[in-house]
Amino acid sequence: MSMRMKAVAPALVCLTVASAAAAHAQSSLVCLRDVAPTVAQDMRYAGPNNFTGDPVPGYDAAECWLARPAAEALAKVQAEMEKAGKTLIVYDCYRPVRAVRHFLAWAKRQGDKRDPAYFPRVDGSKLVEQGYIAARSAHSTGLAVDLTFGDPNTKEPVDTGGLFDLFDYISHTNAKVSAEARANRNMLVGAMAKAGFTNYAAEWWHYGFKGSAPQQDVPVKACGAR
Repeated sequence: MSMRMKAVAPALVCLTVASAAAAHAQSSLVCLRDVAPTVAQDMRYAGPNNFTGDPVPGYDAAECWLARPAAEALAKVQAEMEKAGKTLIVYDCYRPVRAVRHFLAWAKRQGDKRDPAYFPRVDGSKLVEQGYIAARSAHSTGLAVDLTFGDPNTKEPVDTGGLFDLFDYISHTNAKVSAEARANRNMLVGAMAKAGFTNYAAEWWHYGFKGSAPQQDVPVKACGAR
């Protein structure tokens, strides 16, 4: 082997290993539309309708991707919802690590700014400190999902007493809300728990599936493109 080939070979090995790792990461996630096609999707971070006001890096497509066990469990929840004349509506699923880093950098720039829609009582720069934005997210494993439920025809969500991503105490699952909102929150908690999901107490919309998986940073792509 020539000196030139010896110098190039390690780089080729690194590229091969990196490509294999990326392929494995992509194959561990499945497109929810392929598993539960009737679940409504309103993927907030792929567009400007979110607390940052802009599309978030890493969301190249408005699609829900999840680890297969979580996707299959969510399909079971959807089946139960459909029996009740409802549909699940997902807001966020797998979240690339780069999106998490973007949220942290965004929050740091906010200073004392407040937003009446998303953080009316907390300065933007304190959202991380107070636990509203996480430095490490279970979403990046594909085992967490943000969702609600609503009308299967109009895709309008039910009243839950607070908007998705409202960084406020009212978003705590057990916060004091109207009787209707309380019933809807309880219904969602019960349906998700039956399929193996656990609610995060500070966010009525956030659920994690049992098990563990590595954090990933591959971008969200259209179904069939991964």
